[in-house]
Amino acid sequence: MKTLVYFGLKYLLRFYNHIYFRSVKVYGIKNIPSDGGVLYSPNHQGAFLDPLLIGSITPGKVTSLTRSDVFGGPLQWFLNALQMLPVYRIRNGYENLKKNDAIFEQCYDILGDSKNIMMFSEGGHHNEYFLQRLSKGSSRLAFLAHKKNPSQKIYLQPVGINYGHHQQPRCTLHLVFGNPIEVGALIKPNLTDAENINLLKEELQGRMAACMWLPNHDEHYLDRKIRINGETTLKDFFTLKEALAKDWKKMPCRKNHSSLIKFLAFLLFIPSFVPLLISRFIINKFEDIVFVSSMKYALGIFFFPIWWVFSGFILGNIFSFQLALFYIGVSIITLFYRENILLY
Repeated sequence: MKTLVYFGLKYLLRFYNHIYFRSVKVYGIKNIPSDGGVLYSPNHQGAFLDPLLIGSITPGKVTSLTRSDVFGGPLQWFLNALQMLPVYRIRNGYENLKKNDAIFEQCYDILGDSKNIMMFSEGGHHNEYFLQRLSKGSSRLAFLAHKKNPSQKIYLQPVGINYGHHQQPRCTLHLVFGNPIEVGALIKPNLTDAENINLLKEELQGRMAACMWLPNHDEHYLDRKIRINGETTLKDFFTLKEALAKDWKKMPCRKNHSSLIKFLAFLLFIPSFVPLLISRFIINKFEDIVFVSSMKYALGIFFFPIWWVFSGFILGNIFSFQLALFYIGVSIITLFYRENILLY
């Protein structure tokens, strides 16, 4: 049953990705190794949206390492079905850190069994395009998994998640799988464990940067950032990355919405004003702006369809089901058009 839930959600999200995003462009999917355990290492700019994207697009099952405070309670069965394992941090209490030992032992076995794990090497999510300095967590996990399973191939798979906008639906998504690092081929026997882990981390940092439009936080970062918009992200990943590095001054900037666009967006807001207002109320409960896109994604796949079915059923019983179908169709079309015109 859990396997059915996992793959059912996986393929539902794979389909839904093409609804939430204007365009989903995946690069380097053939780079993902098929002859060993794979530890996916994506950048982390979209809260829980990031693991949903990786899990839905990559082949097979992927076990995700997730902060421990979401575990327990009525959702535990679904967390298990979705292949999630808890990771304890110092904020969860020093006495809980020892629980990580058993979790990591489980991860070593997963990788040694040629299966897949996902871990965010930046250590925490953020709302910028650049790549933060990586923690040692994923490199240490891959290294120790190799030590425990020296006869098995274990890979660190760099991934770049590039959002055309960090909060706006219907933006373009470029998902890039870089050149994998075979752990056993990179480490050096004459180095200490700590030195080898640092070697893996530095190599991973460079390969992840190659998968991102704008990985460096330099003096021109903000000027380059405003060149990432609805127009420029129509380019392919490599063209846009090169343009941002060399010809960014010639690229169009993000623009503020004109009065006409704002008025049109208001008119298009009317057919779906109830679910949109409820969604805003829910999203405003989150102080961290990084959760905005994740909540819009989740509400779009669950809440909006439920609302349309519920309200359509009410209209159909009061008036006619032809009117209900017309209302649902108008709501969907105007919502799509509204999000498209609001693209920066």
